[in-house]
Amino acid sequence: MEEKQKNRKKWLIILLLLLLAFGGIGAYFLTREEAKPVSMVSGEFLPKGKDANKISDAELKKMAKEKVDRSKFNMVIAPEATFESSDKAGELMIQNPAHNAYPVNVEITRNDTGELIYTSGAIQPGYEVKEARLEQELSKGDYPATAKFSLYDDKTKEKKGEVAAKITIHIKN
Repeated sequence: MEEKQKNRKKWLIILLLLLLAFGGIGAYFLTREEAKPVSMVSGEFLPKGKDANKISDAELKKMAKEKVDRSKFNMVIAPEATFESSDKAGELMIQNPAHNAYPVNVEITRNDTGELIYTSGAIQPGYEVKEARLEQELSKGDYPATAKFSLYDDKTKEKKGEVAAKITIHIKN
């Protein structure tokens, strides 16, 4: 009989603990506040100075659009570059359209060896390369390569991103 009483007490304690747990969970869900959606625009919009006024929705949308526009980038490079010989300047067309926000540096590497064969240096928005000299001597033939565009913030000189394109380098002699 003593064993039955111990079992009964044990089950009563377990039942009581379960009721307390379910009651606590229920109270939590009944008393918590629902999350309210918050309108948030990514970017640095903190006004300078101490007398800031609330920004209108129209101004906020305009600022958000300007930030998005700075994130767009169009790369322009001809899919083929032709050189009479690798020790002379040849036709290599690269453009950084004026509507791009960042200057770029273009590095062209051979796909078969990974060797760097050309570096453009900084190309500002609105500027282009039409003719260039290779940094490596190549014999006559066609060389599949990759042109990597690295975007930089003009003020901080910090790298903002990269994009790449395939290109073929033709050496005639």
